[in-house]
Parts: sequence; structure tokens; C-alpha cells
Amino acid sequence: MIKKLIDKLLGKAPGGKPAAPAPGPVLGQRVEVPHTEHGIDPALVDERALRVVQTLADAGHEAYIVGGAVRDLLLGLRPKDFDVATSATPEQVKALFRRAFIIGRRFRIVHVVFGRGREHEVIEVSTFRALMDPAAAEAVDANEKTVEKARRGQPEVGNTRVVDAEGRVLRDNVWGPQIEDAARRDFTVNAMYYDPQRRLVVDYHGGLQDARAKLLRMIGDPATRYREDPVRIVRVVRFAAKLGFEIEPATRAPLREMAALLEKVPPSRLFDEMIKLLQTGHASASVAELRKQGLSRGLFPVLDAAFADGPGAAAPAQRQRFVELALADTDRRVAEGKPVAPSFLLACLLWHDVQQGWQALKDRGEAPFPALQQAVDAVFDARVGDISGRGKLGADMREVWMMQPRFERRVGNAPFTLAEQPRFRAGFDFLRLRADVGEVDAALAEWWEDFSLEPEEGRRAMLDELKQKAARRVPGARRAVPAGAAPAAGTAAPAATAGVAEATADADDAPDGGEDTAPDDAGGEAPRKRRRRRRRPGGRAAEGDAPPSSPPADGGA
Repeated sequence: MIKKLIDKLLGKAPGGKPAAPAPGPVLGQRVEVPHTEHGIDPALVDERALRVVQTLADAGHEAYIVGGAVRDLLLGLRPKDFDVATSATPEQVKALFRRAFIIGRRFRIVHVVFGRGREHEVIEVSTFRALMDPAAAEAVDANEKTVEKARRGQPEVGNTRVVDAEGRVLRDNVWGPQIEDAARRDFTVNAMYYDPQRRLVVDYHGGLQDARAKLLRMIGDPATRYREDPVRIVRVVRFAAKLGFEIEPATRAPLREMAALLEKVPPSRLFDEMIKLLQTGHASASVAELRKQGLSRGLFPVLDAAFADGPGAAAPAQRQRFVELALADTDRRVAEGKPVAPSFLLACLLWHDVQQGWQALKDRGEAPFPALQQAVDAVFDARVGDISGRGKLGADMREVWMMQPRFERRVGNAPFTLAEQPRFRAGFDFLRLRADVGEVDAALAEWWEDFSLEPEEGRRAMLDELKQKAARRVPGARRAVPAGAAPAAGTAAPAATAGVAEATADADDAPDGGEDTAPDDAGGEAPRKRRRRRRRPGGRAAEGDAPPSSPPADGGA
């Protein structure tokens, strides 16, 4: 053991031989590709990105569109976001624009903002960074989660570089030339620079050839680059799914081994990467790529829940079909240019986890509504934690889940109240997905679709029709029975179907306060039924907020 320690200190490999040196950085060679060869369509370039590049160039700085935007332009796609790389420092960039903000501590960048409100656009501007020399970096006994605590009380300097014991870059704000900035980027297809003024692409690592071959290749030694930033493990999967590229064998080889490094990435950053993975219009392909690379388990707790098949889980085929439909629906909305909410997709992925806990609590005697609340809390604690479970995203997820039993309660004013909820459409879309996989009756989803489109008079007519159907299914259910008298022969027992029981028990809640008499078989009138009306201190608007006393039609979904 002592010999091994000495060998390690002397830099020797086991057996006394000198250890092989760690692969060094690959600087590459500058190649300028003219427009006649790269063929980028200038019409695809955002005019605000052009203004940023022009402004920086006019001030005497180098400036290029960089990264994924160049890659997409080469593929003939219109980039969603435009980033700019420049020789100017963050302070110099900020001084050139009226609405520019320096953000970030790990990597300091500048957001140049155009427009206001929902229509605003941000151009992200970064300064060329120098290649990292681990020996010159400040080493701290911390990781990406705890670095701020480890450095608390230390003076903050402008240009700093901090790494942990495993080589993970915790902070890097050392500026350098473009050739070093290119070598620091992750994949060859993301390390190209486009000068829109000269219509020139600058390529140091053969990115143009890899883009045309649809190949994702890591710059430098893949294992070292994954250690520098483990989130690259997720990024390579996302790009492969989004672009339809193959992962180059050397880039793919360390993926499974390096996946454990993600445990030291802050949950909030990992959560953001998962949202990008699922909400960029290629969610189904991303999940398939995770499986293909052997990363479908243990990477994201939310996805672990979505594809769990343990004891008590929903039928695996039904559960998988539900998740697949949710992913496909998200991809469709992105393709159509419609907004997508992370809360809805996450609610779909975690629904069956909630469902399991809810049913288990009800089996132990808990009332349905408190049981559902407890099940939701347990899922947040186990799968989401403090990332978003207590914020707006978590609140939206809860609302979608808590609506589901309320869709079963189609009596009185409850449907009117539910249809006016701000998140009603999300709750209904969730119900529709459940109906598509057979978890609830498709007729229930169709009824709510019609109800949401009807004016008030049509909605009341739909509720009246439900009451009439319920009364026809239970002979005599609307007829009063004198106190102490036995039910007539053929009258249904009190334990009729849940829907009928609700319709009859809540008939006094009908908004029109209709008649309480029904003609008997002889044509006369039955005695008036004495009704006990419930008082609501909060007014009738509170109706429909309580869940049904019986489980939903799908057995406590």
C-alpha cells in the first residue's frame, strides 16, 4: 500500500513505470471557410445578433456568432437562440449597449436585451476564454454544489479559475485568444465562428465536416472533458436526439462510467438540463437516446419515476403509453409553435407515482382529498425536492393533479367552478391523455370538452340531462319515501353507482332550485320531500373544491 502511495506521488503507474501523461488540450488549426463553400443563408441570421456583432466590431473588437447557432445555420435551420463571442471583456461589452447586464459567477457573460415584455429577445455575449491549466487554477475542497460556501469570505477577483479535486471546473473567468476559446468548447460542431459581415466561417476542429457527416465528436480527450463539466453527458444525448447525429465512438465510450459525476452537479442546473432535454421538440427522441446509451436509469429522478414498473405501479404498458403520449404531445406543440409548460409534462411523468401513493393511503383508510395531498407531497420530496416543488412550477403541477377527481363531480355548481379555473385547460388536457390510455372513460373527457365550449344555458342543459339519466337508471330515486316506510319493491338500494349517488344526493345544489316532487305511478303527486340545504359561509363559489367522497372511476387515479 505504501509503495502504491509513493508511486502515485511520483507520478508512476502501477509496477513502477512512469504514468502516461494526461492528454493535453488540442488547439487545432484556423481554417477560414468562404460563403461559396459553407452556403449559410444570411436571411436566417437574426438582425439583433447582427447589430451586436456590428457594434462590437465598430468599437474595435473581434466579434462572431458562435456555437449552436452556427451549427444550425450550416444545416439550413433557423436558430432559436443566437450567441456572440468577442475579444471584449464583459465590462467593455456592457458599456456599448443601453440594456446590457453582466450575469453569472461561474462563467461571467453579458445579456444584451432587445425589446420588452414577452416579446423581448436576449443575445448572450461571452468573452473569448483561455485554455485551462489545472496547475495554475485554484484548487478547493468543494464541488459545484458547495464552491460558494468554500470560498465565502475570500476576496473576489475579476479573472479567477477554480477547480475541484476531480478536475471539474467550478469557475473560469480567464480571457484568452479565439484559438484557445475554440479548444475549450465541447463538440467540434459547436466550436465554429461565423462573421456575418465577411460571411466567413472560422473552423479550428473540423466541425464543418462533422456537421455534414452528422457526427458528434468531443474536442480533446472525452473523459477529461466530461470531468471538467459532467453536464456534457446530458448535452451529447440532447444534441444527438435533436439533430439526428451519431455519437462518435470515442465520445460515446466513457458515458456510462462518467454518469456518476452528475451526482455532484447542483440539482437546479441538472433540472434545467432535463427541461431542455424534454421541451425542445425532441422529447421522444431524447428518451430513446438515453435508453440507447444506457442512461435511462439513475440520471434524472423524474424519469426514473416515469418508467418505474415496481410493485403496485400502474400496468406497465398503460403507464408507458401514457408517458409516450405526453412526450409526443409536447413535441407536437413545439413543432406547431405553441407554448409548452414544463409543469404539464412533469405532471404527466410523475402522475403514476402520485397515483400509487394515493391509492395506498386510501387503502389504509385516509379520506380521498387528504390522501391525494399527502401523495403529492411525498412525490415532491422523493423526486423533485426543493428545486421547483415549492415554487410556481410545483404549484401548477399540484393544481393539475388536484383537478382530476373534481372532473368526476358533475353536479350542482361544481362544473361551473372548475371550468373557470385558470389552469382548467391544462387539467382537461391531462384528463384527455388519461382517457386516451383507458385510465378513465373516454365519455367523461368528451363531456368536459363539450361543456367547456357551451354557453351557460347549454351547460345547465347538460347537467339537467345528467340528472335525468341518473334518475332513469335508478327507479324511484327522485321519489320521496315517508318516514318509517319500507322502500317499494324493485327500488334500488342506497349503494347504487357512485355517479347516481352523487346526482341524487346533490340534487338540492342545482342552481335553478327546481321542483322536489315527482308524479307517482298513479298520476298523483308524491308528498314533498323535506330537504336539508347546506350552508356555505364562503358563498356558492366554493362549490366543487372538495373531491368526491368515492374514488374516481379508474379506481383512485
